[in-house]
Amino acid sequence: MTTLLDYCSLVRSKNAGPFTLTFDFICHDRHAYDALVATGFLNEHLFATLYNTDRQNILVVNHPLALAVKVSLPRPTIQGSLHDTDCYAGQQYAPLMDMEVLPG
Repeated sequence: MTTLLDYCSLVRSKNAGPFTLTFDFICHDRHAYDALVATGFLNEHLFATLYNTDRQNILVVNHPLALAVKVSLPRPTIQGSLHDTDCYAGQQYAPLMDMEVLPG
Protein backbone atom coordinates (compact mmCIF):
# COMPACT_ATOMS: atom_id res chain seq x y z
CA MET A 1 0.00 0.00 0.00
CA THR A 2 1.34 3.43 -0.97
CA THR A 3 0.65 6.32 1.42
CA LEU A 4 1.49 10.02 1.47
CA LEU A 5 4.68 9.31 3.41
CA ASP A 6 5.97 7.35 0.42
CA TYR A 7 5.88 10.64 -1.53
CA CYS A 8 6.30 13.28 1.17
CA SER A 9 8.96 14.16 3.71
CA LEU A 10 6.53 16.56 5.41
CA VAL A 11 2.76 16.48 5.75
CA ARG A 12 1.21 19.08 8.01
CA SER A 13 -1.91 21.09 8.68
CA LYS A 14 -2.13 24.48 10.33
CA ASN A 15 -4.14 27.65 10.55
CA ALA A 16 -4.06 30.22 7.81
CA GLY A 17 -5.89 32.74 9.96
CA PRO A 18 -8.88 32.05 12.23
CA PHE A 19 -11.18 31.00 9.38
CA THR A 20 -8.95 28.85 7.14
CA LEU A 21 -7.12 25.52 7.38
CA THR A 22 -4.11 24.86 5.19
CA PHE A 23 -2.33 21.62 4.43
CA ASP A 24 1.24 21.31 3.15
CA PHE A 25 2.57 18.25 1.33
CA ILE A 26 6.32 18.57 0.73
CA CYS A 27 7.72 15.81 -1.46
CA HIS A 28 11.04 13.95 -1.10
CA ASP A 29 12.26 14.87 -4.57
CA ARG A 30 11.12 15.79 -8.10
CA HIS A 31 10.24 12.19 -8.96
CA ALA A 32 8.03 11.86 -5.85
CA TYR A 33 6.40 15.23 -6.54
CA ASP A 34 5.63 14.38 -10.16
CA ALA A 35 4.29 10.97 -9.16
CA LEU A 36 2.06 12.38 -6.40
CA VAL A 37 0.62 15.09 -8.65
CA ALA A 38 0.01 12.50 -11.38
CA THR A 39 -2.14 10.40 -9.02
CA GLY A 40 -4.63 13.24 -8.62
CA PHE A 41 -5.11 12.08 -5.02
CA LEU A 42 -4.93 15.58 -3.49
CA ASN A 43 -8.09 17.01 -5.01
CA GLU A 44 -11.12 19.07 -4.06
CA HIS A 45 -13.42 16.03 -3.82
CA LEU A 46 -11.19 14.30 -1.25
CA PHE A 47 -11.00 17.35 1.01
CA ALA A 48 -14.70 18.18 0.60
CA THR A 49 -15.57 14.65 1.70
CA LEU A 50 -13.14 14.43 4.62
CA TYR A 51 -13.74 17.92 5.98
CA ASN A 52 -17.44 18.28 5.16
CA THR A 53 -17.26 21.40 3.02
CA ASP A 54 -18.20 22.40 -0.51
CA ARG A 55 -15.72 21.68 -3.31
CA GLN A 56 -15.83 25.29 -4.52
CA ASN A 57 -14.41 26.42 -1.15
CA ILE A 58 -11.24 24.34 -1.56
CA LEU A 59 -8.07 25.60 -3.20
CA VAL A 60 -5.43 23.08 -4.35
CA VAL A 61 -2.18 24.65 -5.55
CA ASN A 62 0.76 22.74 -6.98
CA HIS A 63 4.16 24.34 -6.38
CA PRO A 64 6.60 22.48 -8.64
CA LEU A 65 9.63 24.61 -7.73
CA ALA A 66 9.05 23.86 -4.04
CA LEU A 67 8.11 20.21 -4.75
CA ALA A 68 4.96 20.87 -2.76
CA VAL A 69 1.18 20.83 -2.90
CA LYS A 70 -0.82 23.22 -0.73
CA VAL A 71 -4.52 22.82 0.03
CA SER A 72 -6.64 25.45 1.79
CA LEU A 73 -10.24 25.29 2.96
CA PRO A 74 -12.55 26.91 5.50
CA ARG A 75 -12.16 25.81 9.12
CA PRO A 76 -15.21 23.90 10.39
CA THR A 77 -15.32 26.27 13.39
CA ILE A 78 -13.66 29.62 14.02
CA GLN A 79 -10.28 29.25 15.71
CA GLY A 80 -10.60 29.47 19.48
CA SER A 81 -14.40 29.26 19.52
CA LEU A 82 -16.17 27.15 22.13
CA HIS A 83 -16.51 24.18 19.76
CA ASP A 84 -12.98 24.33 18.34
CA THR A 85 -11.26 21.03 19.18
CA ASP A 86 -7.92 21.82 17.50
CA CYS A 87 -7.05 25.47 18.04
CA TYR A 88 -3.85 25.37 15.94
CA ALA A 89 -5.26 22.92 13.35
CA GLY A 90 -2.12 20.83 13.79
CA GLN A 91 -4.00 17.51 13.90
CA GLN A 92 -6.26 17.96 10.87
CA TYR A 93 -3.95 16.09 8.49
CA ALA A 94 -4.29 12.81 10.45
CA PRO A 95 -7.19 11.26 8.46
CA LEU A 96 -5.09 11.49 5.28
CA MET A 97 -2.14 9.51 6.62
CA ASP A 98 -3.62 6.01 6.47
CA MET A 99 -5.30 6.41 3.10
CA GLU A 100 -3.97 4.52 0.11
CA VAL A 101 -2.69 6.74 -2.70
CA LEU A 102 -3.45 4.97 -5.96
CA PRO A 103 -1.64 5.78 -9.20
CA GLY A 104 -3.60 8.10 -11.51
